[in-house]
Amino acid sequence: MRDNILLDKSKALALRIIRMYKYLCDEKKEFVLSKQVLRSGTSIGANVREANRSQSTNEFIAKLNISLKEADETLYWLELLHESDYIDDEAFNSIYTDTEEVLKLLVSIIKSTKSNLNS
Repeated sequence: MRDNILLDKSKALALRIIRMYKYLCDEKKEFVLSKQVLRSGTSIGANVREANRSQSTNEFIAKLNISLKEADETLYWLELLHESDYIDDEAFNSIYTDTEEVLKLLVSIIKSTKSNLNS
């Protein structure tokens, strides 16, 4: 695959989420919230990858919109994990920032793709 910043960043985020999940299960014995963030956090990249193989522009936008929803859900689970003291400020700020960056990339790509579609 050619260089694609969204693919790269969403995969890197998924790997961070997986490592955080392992930590939460092994060290904190937290299994419910961690499973939720694992599911949504890894789904972002999976849907981005599917979007990359879309057969139409509308399918591409639809898959990225799913990724966008999953990114927003991931932010929610991260907030809960932080506010319930399962992850500290440093870990939260770092992974939250990475998730927000992916979310902003998704918004930008969706907007520009829709704009190009309508012009």
